[in-house]
This record gives sequence, C-alpha cells and structure tokens, in this order.
Amino acid sequence: MVKRRVHVAAAAIIREDGHVLLARRPSIVDQGGLWEFPGGKLAPYETGFEALRRELREELGIEILRAQPLIRVHHEYADKRILLDVWQVHEFEGEPFGREGQAVRWVPQHELNNYPFPEANHPILRAVCLPHEYLISDEEADDTVFLDKLERALRDEEVRLVQLRAKTLDESAYLKRAEQALALCRRYEARLILNGDPALLDNIDADGIHLPSRSLMALKHRPIAHDKWLGASTHDPRQLEQAAEIGCDFVTFSPLRVTPSHPDTAPVGWHDFQQLVETAGMPVYALGGVTRDDIDQARAVGAQGIATIRDLWK
Repeated sequence: MVKRRVHVAAAAIIREDGHVLLARRPSIVDQGGLWEFPGGKLAPYETGFEALRRELREELGIEILRAQPLIRVHHEYADKRILLDVWQVHEFEGEPFGREGQAVRWVPQHELNNYPFPEANHPILRAVCLPHEYLISDEEADDTVFLDKLERALRDEEVRLVQLRAKTLDESAYLKRAEQALALCRRYEARLILNGDPALLDNIDADGIHLPSRSLMALKHRPIAHDKWLGASTHDPRQLEQAAEIGCDFVTFSPLRVTPSHPDTAPVGWHDFQQLVETAGMPVYALGGVTRDDIDQARAVGAQGIATIRDLWK
C-alpha cells in the first residue's frame, strides 16, 4: 500500500511567561480528543509559513507578526506519512480563541507532559522546552575558577542549559564539581547535563546525561528514565540514527566548521548540516566553530540552535 503524504504547518506559540498555546482536536477527526500545536494542512502551492498564517487566522483569529522555524518532523503512521513544519511564533496580533469550536488553552511548559498528544508531536515538545543555546563547560583545573566562570555565564539569561564536560577529572573530583555546578544551576533556574556514564545520575540528581559518541554507539536502549534529558554527541548519519533508535531527546552535531581543537577534521557545512537535521527527528544543536551570531542561521536550517564552549564560557 502506498501511503499518502500529508504536509502540515504547526505553530509553537509561546508567551513571555513561558506558557504555550495548545488546541484540542475535535472528537470526530483522526486522533480526536488529543491536544496538539495549532495549524493545518498546506493548500496547493502554499509554503509552510503561508499555510501557518492562514490556518492561525482561520482557527484562532490571530495574525502572525514574527516567527522563526523551530523543527521539521517526519513521522510515519500506519496509513500515512506526515511532515510537520513547525514554527515558533514570537509576535502576533489578536487574542487567540477557538473559532471552529475547538478548545484552546495556555499551558505552562512544565505541565506539557500532562497532556496527551499525537505521537508525531513528541519531538516538538522537546524543541519547545529546550533553549536555543547549549553551553559546554571548558576544562578547568581549579574548582573556584570553574564556578566563577559558570556563574558569569549563567548571569546571561539566555544560558539555561549547561553540559558539565571535564574529561581531565577523576570520578571523585567530577562528582564534587557536579554537586557544586548543580547548586549554582538551580539558583539560576538552569538545567545541568552531565557528560559521561548514565550511572552518574545515581550519585547526582542532575537534569540529564550527555553521551559521548562512542558510548552512544554501544547502547541498545535508552539508558536513563524519561523524566531526565538524554543528549548525545553525533558526527555522522549513522550516529544520528542511533540517537533516534535509543530515544535521545536531543543531539549535538559537529563539526559545522573547522575548529582549533580539530583542525584536520572536515567540516560538514551549512548545506549538508541542513540535510542531516531534516531527517533527525529530534532537536539538533550545531557545534564546532559556531557563535551566537550563528543562532538565526542554525534555526533557519531547522536546528534547535548552537552549542559552544568558547563563545559562552567567559
């Protein structure tokens, strides 16, 4: 059976207070009663953004003023293949309401997991809850210097996802630093991701684990609970596939550009990076020679944002 292809534009409308607008599918349609990000199918010759503007006008009575790509999700159901072209709406005119009789609701981000969604919407939930900057800590020999630099980074309100990477420390020193870093991240309402063995979470109640690529490829299933974030380092299409297979919530992909630390590694470049992101099925951070100046470019090609050490670790 040849499955029909369905192209849908959807909106992640996020208020300044972090609440996200959801709409409930009518009970008479496919997957009725589930909640979703508002939007609808593209009409002939429409772009995703054109369809989104029309759908939000018709469904919610609002007019988009400013939006950016968030994520594109390819998902296969038993009877169809769906492409969700998701945009984050930053500004709009009007007060949204269900013009077609559907229920709509502003939901705090931390409550989104309490709502039942179609399966294809799950990567969107991750993208909505993740920031667009991912700080990777630098190697610092001294804990005091490390904490001083971390706090200076966290004073920037955009830095709310931190990976503790410290390959030069033994396990005892790493756990000590992780405890200190976690306390500091909690103070600034940031998430701390530990780099290394998932068993680290048995000792430190951090927000998740980031797997090095070698560890990623050795796994057969997700190694941590679903209430923690699971990230991974990826460098080629097979590693991206493995990350999807074991249920990673997000990945970094590198190197986008030539970097001083890996001068002989061929960079992927924006064009090939976009092709990889298109089929990743999860949020992807561009890593390797990128800075904050690249965030809009990264998002334009479908990435979650940028991951970096040098540009955020002061």
